[in-house]
Amino acid sequence: MQGAYNGKFLRVDLTQDSHQVEEVPELAYRMYLDDSTLDTYWLARELKPGVDPLGPDNIQVISTCLTTGSPISGTNRFSVVAKSPLTGGYGEAKAGGW
Repeated sequence: MQGAYNGKFLRVDLTQDSHQVEEVPELAYRMYLDDSTLDTYWLARELKPGVDPLGPDNIQVISTCLTTGSPISGTNRFSVVAKSPLTGGYGEAKAGGW
């Protein structure tokens, strides 16, 4: 897929001290255009039901938005999502700048 995405993501397993590069299906980029929806897709796809939010099986997804790297001021953002230890549900944080 052309544009801001390179079609890959990096999976890091801190408990196994390993990492691997995996391909992202192009359909996922077409269906989930921004970082929040793509993060939610990965969380729903990878997170097992009943996982302890503070346990080693919880996953954390970090991604950038479509406009990252463009000269548009204020639109370079990234988000981090995971199962929230406070609510047990979806937790998201965003950051960015110029």
